[in-house]
Amino acid sequence: MRAVVIGAGIVGLTTGLALRHAGIEVVICERAPEIRAAGASLGLWANALAVFDDLAVGEEVRSIGAPTEMYFHDPAGRPLVTPGYSPEDHQYLLVHRAKLNDLLADAVGLDNIRLATGFTAYEEHADRVTVHLSDGNTEDADVLVGADGAYSAVRAQLVPGTPAQEHTGHHAWRAVIPATGMTVPEDRLILGTHGCRGGYIRTYDGGVYWLVNQFNSPPPTGSPKQQAMDRVVHLEEGGRDGVLAGLIAATPEELVLHNQVMLVPPLSRWASARVALAGDAAHAMSPHITAGATLGIEDAALLGRLLARTDDVPAALTAFQADRIPRYAHVARLSAAVEHAPTPEEFARHYVAFSHWMITDQQQSPRKNEVDV
Repeated sequence: MRAVVIGAGIVGLTTGLALRHAGIEVVICERAPEIRAAGASLGLWANALAVFDDLAVGEEVRSIGAPTEMYFHDPAGRPLVTPGYSPEDHQYLLVHRAKLNDLLADAVGLDNIRLATGFTAYEEHADRVTVHLSDGNTEDADVLVGADGAYSAVRAQLVPGTPAQEHTGHHAWRAVIPATGMTVPEDRLILGTHGCRGGYIRTYDGGVYWLVNQFNSPPPTGSPKQQAMDRVVHLEEGGRDGVLAGLIAATPEELVLHNQVMLVPPLSRWASARVALAGDAAHAMSPHITAGATLGIEDAALLGRLLARTDDVPAALTAFQADRIPRYAHVARLSAAVEHAPTPEEFARHYVAFSHWMITDQQQSPRKNEVDV
């Protein structure tokens, strides 16, 4: 069996690795001229780490990450208690996106990745899919996977009329900076006022990842660094004299990333007979649940397992879609409960309820071994 994967981000590379692990020949096409990552750091939950363990790269992934816990505080520094949940429901691994991309590209094999090669269209046939690429070449394969992000060109053909949409008023600012002269004695995630959430987390190599995000934000003005600084007063009682403000002030302007958060609307389908979507191409969501990468990694693993068991690609993709669409409808409900929580205490409670479900559902579900194809 042969597969073409569009997109060499984390989900595309994990998909390629999962398919190769299943004995499938893979070519990954990436429109950018190099392997690169959009964003700073990301959190990988236990279910993502289990996938990487199955793909024999778990220890390497852990070596570039810092074990971290998702406990929230209020602006005064008081912890927001969420009784009834175990420590495992709060634990994840913080990794640098670019380092993870490089690790996965090496694991897939650079010979299996074509850079500066974008997707333009596909044609489905009874026995194959023909993929048209930006360099004028075509590739015939048994299956095409669109892992090309929120602005997916594969999705535009598979499910027309579903462009990524602004999550109105939701903005995020973040950066990873090397060790500074500041003392950062602990990780701190803060639920503030005016729809703001933020904090700082120490990385595995002595740096610090900081983030600020705001729901229902007024239109940002000034530089990204100034925009982040303007919101610090809603996150720490110390305001511009606090640790978060100091980290932002110490960050070179060019390292500060700002994004208008984009969402992919619920899709009527994720697959056809020989084409499937994975990751943000299918379900780009708000980063306030810090799980988009983990959930996309699950997609990749499931595709690998289903296609490993059969030569009937349409049946495998039907099973993939039947599993994923209801799961992500539930993810959307849980995510909305977090976003619309009226108090920081309820935000924290709904958040840990989501992480608990995500981890335990994956452990208990039949997906890993029993999805029918």
